Amino acid sequence: MPSAPLGELSRSGQASIGWRVASHAHVSFSLFRLVLWGFPVVRGSSAFGLSACLWWADDARQPLSRVVPISSSHLTPYRVVIILRLIILGFFLQYRVTHPFPKWSPINRETYIDRLVLRYDREGETSQLAPVDVFVSTVDPLKEPPLITANTVLSILAVDYPVDKVSCYVSDDGSAMLTFEALSETAEFARKWVPFCKKHNIEPRAPEFYFAQKIDYLKDKIQPSFVKERRAMKREYEEFKVRINALVAKAQKTPEEGWTMQDGTPWPGNNTRDHPGMIQVFLGHSGGLDTDGNELPQLVYVSREKRPGFQHHKKAGAMNALIRVSAVLTNGAYLLNVDCDHYFNNSKALKEAMCFMMDPAFGKKTCYVQFPQRFDGIDLHDRYANRNIVFFDINLKGLDGIQGPVYVGTGCCFNRQALYGYDPVLTEEDLEPNIIVKSCCGSRKKGKGGNKKYIDKKRAMKRTESTIPIFNMEDIEEGVEGYDDERSLLMTQKSLEKRFGQSPVFIAATFMEQGGIPPTTNPATLLKEAIHVISCGYEDKTEWGKEIGWIYGSVTEDILTGFKMHARGWISIYCMPPRPAFKGSAPINLSDRLNQVLRWALGSIEILLSRHCPLWYGYNGRMKLLERLAYINTIVYPLTSIPLIAYCMLPAFCLLTGKFIIPEISNYASIWFILLFVSIAATGILELRWSGVSIEDWWRNEQFWVIGGTSAHLFAVFQGLLKVLAGIDTNFTVTSKANDEDGDFAELYVFKWTSLLIPPTTVLIVNLVGIVAGVSYAINSGYQSWGPLFGKLFFAIWVIAHLYPFLKGLLGRQNRTPTIVIVWSILLASIFSLLWVRIDPFTTDSAQTAQGQCGINC
Repeated sequence: MPSAPLGELSRSGQASIGWRVASHAHVSFSLFRLVLWGFPVVRGSSAFGLSACLWWADDARQPLSRVVPISSSHLTPYRVVIILRLIILGFFLQYRVTHPFPKWSPINRETYIDRLVLRYDREGETSQLAPVDVFVSTVDPLKEPPLITANTVLSILAVDYPVDKVSCYVSDDGSAMLTFEALSETAEFARKWVPFCKKHNIEPRAPEFYFAQKIDYLKDKIQPSFVKERRAMKREYEEFKVRINALVAKAQKTPEEGWTMQDGTPWPGNNTRDHPGMIQVFLGHSGGLDTDGNELPQLVYVSREKRPGFQHHKKAGAMNALIRVSAVLTNGAYLLNVDCDHYFNNSKALKEAMCFMMDPAFGKKTCYVQFPQRFDGIDLHDRYANRNIVFFDINLKGLDGIQGPVYVGTGCCFNRQALYGYDPVLTEEDLEPNIIVKSCCGSRKKGKGGNKKYIDKKRAMKRTESTIPIFNMEDIEEGVEGYDDERSLLMTQKSLEKRFGQSPVFIAATFMEQGGIPPTTNPATLLKEAIHVISCGYEDKTEWGKEIGWIYGSVTEDILTGFKMHARGWISIYCMPPRPAFKGSAPINLSDRLNQVLRWALGSIEILLSRHCPLWYGYNGRMKLLERLAYINTIVYPLTSIPLIAYCMLPAFCLLTGKFIIPEISNYASIWFILLFVSIAATGILELRWSGVSIEDWWRNEQFWVIGGTSAHLFAVFQGLLKVLAGIDTNFTVTSKANDEDGDFAELYVFKWTSLLIPPTTVLIVNLVGIVAGVSYAINSGYQSWGPLFGKLFFAIWVIAHLYPFLKGLLGRQNRTPTIVIVWSILLASIFSLLWVRIDPFTTDSAQTAQGQCGINC
């Protein structure tokens, strides 16, 4: 029988199994065998049964998966990119080791004023110090008290610098007659104040702050007449204050017919949005004498023209108008701008700046010298980090080791040529390629190749614009005829007008690199030309605000202006003299401080969404890579408010749900986490050591970073997106609340309603509710639940500790808070808490469990 041979194999224990396989899979296996192996199919043969057994045994050893190789055409480019990444990383690490980066090589600078004086300002000889024009900007005299502006102007007029080299320009962008009259009174008082300051060498030279000093003013004074003169000067100043305060009281109510000047004519600036340009020279080099008969610096009042339908660009536009009017009237080689509330605290501040600007080594490539901002009138513990010590004493000092600090809007001395958009005079080392070119091509060697000659020629062409006085007045008025082909690279009159505007006097002044009025200028026409350059339409179809002067496009025009200069290859200097050069006032009230931070953050978002964003602008220039990273940091920081809000809310949600955001990790991972935490803490501690910043200042900075991040920065992100993308300009106004408190720092306790207060208040309430809920749960759950609770409590308390100054400011001195803040905050906190409980991501879906899903233990 056909099955007999297979039955004989049953002794080995395999016959029945082989037969079963053969009988059940006879047809399919036969076809399979026919197709794949080509064996003869003989139904019922013993050969077939043996083959089935062998096939089954072989199949048990076959793998259950196989590797399918990816095509080499796909892998080769991928591997090439990986190799390039490793090469670039190697070059970058080499660059990081051999070049300084932020906070890696912070530097201190020391000036030698005695050497400057010996070289340029010898006694008995004509001073060779460069002329400086000082700009003071103001808008609303009711918000910026005229007495404070007057003190700033007086400190400028009394500065320790040759009087014929200093000119003070006050920009009144609000065209207020109050500012005009206060400046007239200031000019008269300066005739007495300036000689008193210089005779007795007093510091500071702002009378309000000098007389407010609680020091022994008789110490180290050798003049017997000093006490008598000081008392007389203090009486004069008190009378001056009475006159200024009378003007302020008079200006509180505007007459229906508008203001009228002393000669009976209407004030030209009655309509602040539609008025002509106004210039008044109060003190001049020819007629401004003090009570001792000595010359005083020039003092000029400027209010640019305003007309409906023109874009005036706020402060940046006002500063550009001052650049032009000062170039026409005095044309100082350097410009120094201060806010109206930042007075000269150090009378030698201009000489401090000139130690860098006139330095033979790097003066020609220095675009500006930035001084740190210091403030008066701040509470002892600096509750809202108004001093901003970490930024000024750590961050900017760190940037000084690269290409220089960013421009912070005030207390900055500029090279006028840099504001005109010219390139600096660069050395051979400065012309080295940036890190990207250097990584790919290597460093350029001296004397090699035509590439260097091309770059040198290209930069020489640009520098021709600023280093050679190519036109005098007659040349500009008559055109450029007579210039041969060798000077074909020079700018024509038409291109000059397209760049600077249609003013031959101003254009001629732009080529006076050392400052001063061109000798062919007619002094009688200067005032008329000065009115012309501050007219509304002067900047039309020019490069003002685009490549020249203060750059338009953001409320933080200072960041844009400094960035454009650094992109051209200029360097900046951070000067921190032992005696602070300038001091100002800061908004110590919580609401005002948050609105100030909101304006800064909004400006950063505007730059981030503009063509001038450091992420993609200016790569064909000479900006260093790490300087670019610093600028990127200055514009993207408001975006950190979004993850910051999430991190501040998560601890409370963990307490409400009984879950923990930090998963369990291995001991090995714990070691790395601890080492990372310790290294960060050690870096911060050592950073405080080299910078001299106190722990209290550092902690205040950390606290206000959380306060500002959960309020002003968050609002700035959404407001910036609405403004730039949708064209919707949303303003968060502040409404003052009555305050009966007097005494020191009374403004600190004034509460002013603003919507900026809602998000931080919500974060506070959510975390406080979370702590109460967590502790209640632990009490009800027994002893074993207290251990996990402590970790959750730590993070929630850490958030509240950062928001503690905000909580104090919210409560005020009498612990009174507007009901609307409490209602909105509790409502938002309740909504977020209920939403979290409803869509708790830590909770396992019960539906999935019901479906019988199981793990390895099933």
